[in-house]
Amino acid sequence: MSFPCMNANCVTQLRRRSASFTTRRPRPGMAGHVHLIGSGPGDPELLTLRALRLLQEADVVVYDRLVSDEIMALIPATTRQIDVGKMPKRHKLPQDGINQLLVDLALQGLNVARLKGGDPLIFGRGSEEAEVLRAAGIGCSYVPGITAAQGMASSTGVPLTHRGLATGVRYVTGHRARDRSLDLDWASLASEQTTLVVYMGAANIAEISDRLIAAGLPGDLPAMAVAAATTPREARIVSTLAALPAEIAEAAPEAPVLFVIGHVVSLYRGAEDGLAAAAHAGAMQVAANA
Repeated sequence: MSFPCMNANCVTQLRRRSASFTTRRPRPGMAGHVHLIGSGPGDPELLTLRALRLLQEADVVVYDRLVSDEIMALIPATTRQIDVGKMPKRHKLPQDGINQLLVDLALQGLNVARLKGGDPLIFGRGSEEAEVLRAAGIGCSYVPGITAAQGMASSTGVPLTHRGLATGVRYVTGHRARDRSLDLDWASLASEQTTLVVYMGAANIAEISDRLIAAGLPGDLPAMAVAAATTPREARIVSTLAALPAEIAEAAPEAPVLFVIGHVVSLYRGAEDGLAAAAHAGAMQVAANA
């Protein structure tokens, strides 16, 4: 079956075709199955076909706050939907409660779609939920999604790696559960040869910037923030590592916000010519000296 696009007409066709899919209904005495699904960065055209099919087949969808409205619109209106989204310092349901909810639903014999932003195995706690489900004797499986960093790279044109600018990329979380301190290995992160992508770091970007500079990264290293990447609400702030926190505080961009730190940001074509040219020249000098 081929689904070449996800515009309004295609979505209508997909919903009609989904009626022919075999959907498992609750079966007394038999446990259901939980699909841990990545919804991608937000653009419905970047959702995988497998994810779409499972959302159409599900008896219940348990979803996170960062799943875009456009993705949620693909779920049949008759399907039960449970919002377990977490906001800073305010969780509708703590993680232990989410785990138990998934177990309880599956024990009712339901086909459960656990829908997460991005990819369930990249800062998505998918493996934590899978451990609980398997311990309860419930089958579960992963459905990968395009992670936010990949979506951002495609929508902005800023690559995660580029010959002469970055030989690798690292994903790190800028937030700790229960607001614990950021105990990252700052010395290892402070490499100009590596692109650093920070997830969930908006509240701590000032500390992240200060710690990276203290560990050796130059304050004028190109950096950018991308909010709501790949959606119509996408917003971009192109700056430097030292200046970015103040710009974030002033702009207060919509969540989710992804931070990209490294010389690859100099390739952003929408950046001011002076910053882009200077950053690119400096990066090439760093590469030549490496």
